[in-house]
Amino acid sequence: MIKIKFYYVFIVPIFIFSSLLIGALLPQKYKSLPASCDVKICVINFGFHSEIVVPVQNTIFDWRKHLSLNQIGAGKNADYNYLGFGWGEREFYMNPPREIDAKIAAGIKALFLPNPSVIRVEGYKNLPQNFEIECFGVSTTGYLKLNKFIRDTFILNWQGEKNRFPYGVRQNVSYYEAKGTYSILRNCNSWTAEALRKADVNTPVWAGLSKAIMLHLDNSCDGGK
Repeated sequence: MIKIKFYYVFIVPIFIFSSLLIGALLPQKYKSLPASCDVKICVINFGFHSEIVVPVQNTIFDWRKHLSLNQIGAGKNADYNYLGFGWGEREFYMNPPREIDAKIAAGIKALFLPNPSVIRVEGYKNLPQNFEIECFGVSTTGYLKLNKFIRDTFILNWQGEKNRFPYGVRQNVSYYEAKGTYSILRNCNSWTAEALRKADVNTPVWAGLSKAIMLHLDNSCDGGK
């Protein structure tokens, strides 16, 4: 009985941790660059959350036709050159608790219970330099697939409009109702990895950590537009 308890208490957690670590280090596929490097996109690592950053518009795709820039942020400033997209648990993402015990409780709830999700849209005049950021090129086809994946994450109302939350708005950030439920099996970084794979960007086998995603990004293909 003691040996069985020892196995479950020590061996099983070590096995799970080791498996996740290996999954974070292993790439989905061993491929260096996409077929072409037509558009530059970026990924930002906020420490736990990750965010995909794309141009507002270029000759390939114009986000202004799909999202009102005047809705993004509290300042009603549409002078953005880039848009950042992130996905996460609705309550924790929009209203993160300040107290450490509240953060722990909210974090456990977000990870171990299926919770409604939200998509976070952030407008940038210039690419931010105060966080870890990696930029790289993707093909035209991959870029269009990436943008379609992001667009398909928004929940639309009966009028075909995106459901923007009137609260949780910051100076250059707004939140919208999103498809999918957040849990330990699919968190914010899992969504980022899914989106990047649409653009043929390499990601880790297990993408639960933002740092694992950053590890596999290849910025040798700078991209253009």
